[in-house]
Amino acid sequence: MRCISVYTGDYDRFSDLVDDILRMPPGENEEKLLDGIVIADSGETDAGYVDRLMQKPDVAVLKEKGRGITILQHGGVFEIFLPDSENVVH
Repeated sequence: MRCISVYTGDYDRFSDLVDDILRMPPGENEEKLLDGIVIADSGETDAGYVDRLMQKPDVAVLKEKGRGITILQHGGVFEIFLPDSENVVH
């Protein structure tokens, strides 16, 4: 699955931007600035990484079944995991 990192610890700012990020995600190895927040392609990762992070007590987990994405928030970063079958989620 593909991972997009969003470098903010502010849930409200993240939630305001998440639809824009998913509509126009960064390209491979690309980093961009959106409303003062760094958004970066973090490449491919396996489900095991996501499962391990989800078990940690300091990680918040959000799942959007309709779009098939998982969002993890830890420290000052949100990580958006997109399913392998599609790179852009509408």
